[in-house]
Amino acid sequence: MTTKNLTMADFESTIVDNDIVLVDFWASWCGPCRAFAPVFDRSSAAHPDIVHAKVDTEAEQQLAAMANIRSIPTIMAFREGVLVYSQPGALPAPALEDLITRIKALDMEEVHARVAEQRAAAGA
Repeated sequence: MTTKNLTMADFESTIVDNDIVLVDFWASWCGPCRAFAPVFDRSSAAHPDIVHAKVDTEAEQQLAAMANIRSIPTIMAFREGVLVYSQPGALPAPALEDLITRIKALDMEEVHARVAEQRAAAGA
């Protein structure tokens, strides 16, 4: 699978409509972003079951602000619509593979229960 470019218009639907989504927030002027791009592209080819998406923070400044992006590259991972990972910094290929393995191994019933608890506590 190839990487998908996300915009404000399709960000939410991509997250909600796919089981696992990895998002790379980047910019063309960012050296570490350019260095990480081939790693991300190879991961996309190796994991066709995962949506690999990119957000150009220069073109999508409002989306980057809404995602609270303060440093690039930043990698976010969503599973079943839930943000399960968000960390700035380029990952070496083995670390990205480890991240994918950990995301696939998550007990999503437990994750959804924790999210529900947090929302209930915030509403109380």
